[in-house]
Amino acid sequence: MTSPHGGNIYRAARETGRSLTRVVDFSASINPLGPSPRAVRAMIAALRLTSHYPEPDCIALREALAIRHGLIPEQILIGNGSSEVIQLLPRALSLYSGLIVGPTFSEYARALLLEGGQAVSINAMRVEQYRVPVQDATRMIRNNRTKIQAVFVCNPNSPTGQGINLNDIRELAETVSHRGAWTIIDETFVDYCEERSILPEINRYSRVVILRSFTKFYALPGLRIGYAVSDEKTVTRLHALQAPWSVNTLAQAGALSSLNDIPYARRSRRFMALERARFFAALQALNGVVVFPSLANFLLVELPQPHTAVEIAERLYAEGILVRDCSTTPGLTAGTIRVAVRTPEQNRRLIAALRRLLRDQE
Repeated sequence: MTSPHGGNIYRAARETGRSLTRVVDFSASINPLGPSPRAVRAMIAALRLTSHYPEPDCIALREALAIRHGLIPEQILIGNGSSEVIQLLPRALSLYSGLIVGPTFSEYARALLLEGGQAVSINAMRVEQYRVPVQDATRMIRNNRTKIQAVFVCNPNSPTGQGINLNDIRELAETVSHRGAWTIIDETFVDYCEERSILPEINRYSRVVILRSFTKFYALPGLRIGYAVSDEKTVTRLHALQAPWSVNTLAQAGALSSLNDIPYARRSRRFMALERARFFAALQALNGVVVFPSLANFLLVELPQPHTAVEIAERLYAEGILVRDCSTTPGLTAGTIRVAVRTPEQNRRLIAALRRLLRDQE
């Protein structure tokens, strides 16, 4: 019915007989304020350049990111979304076994499997509100309980929204590096909680790759642009496997202008902090619903029995409302969904629909 990663509003519009503007997508966690106005103007101006090939090395964007993060451009790889970089990692780094700190994004394991590798998982526990089990993973590696070549961890984590203590990330990176393995840290949602990022310290560690994206915070999913940060040698290995011109001209222009729009970033963080709290309270007020704390722009929600995520997601879908069914995510329950924090009006629409659907079987 829906994309495994959400966001397929085109199929939803076709199947429900609605226009795209009448589909409300809570399944993809995109900044509800939309793209930066400055980025939109830059993309319009860049249209005249689409008769030429894109800048193959994304020089301007890499230089701007290097200044932002206190690095050199050679430490940054721009990709066709961070998903492209994830797919490159196993081949570039010769990874055939990985430890996935979950429940989390399925593409880490998928990338390993596509290269003939294998993945094992260590999952968070519901009784701990899905606290990311980074310390458990560190002990697992230190005690030689598993032979792995890489550890994949998402901070803040998706779909649970839990952030990771910076000291725990540091200890993980040091332990994994000592074992001669890699630490892959996905910081796709960290723009909402920058104090949790280890990126400013990346040069203190070896064998660390950090992933970032312009999709979630900067609301540019349709352009497909993200980046990886590591040491120069690792970036060179990743770049050698990229398809030529994988990042288009409009994506580069939009990302660069987004990065430079500081007022937009401040406004986005302020909006999210306020609306996430209000949305959390409204969901939590629904009879029997459990909502888990989040540092990102989405909330993990557990529905009351006998309702299931499949049932509620399908009924909302029929109304043109998309949510993420997390029932098949390892480590989560059959009644778990993930919902993006959207505009106040859209959030109220979801609350009203859930209140009605959950009351149907009372």
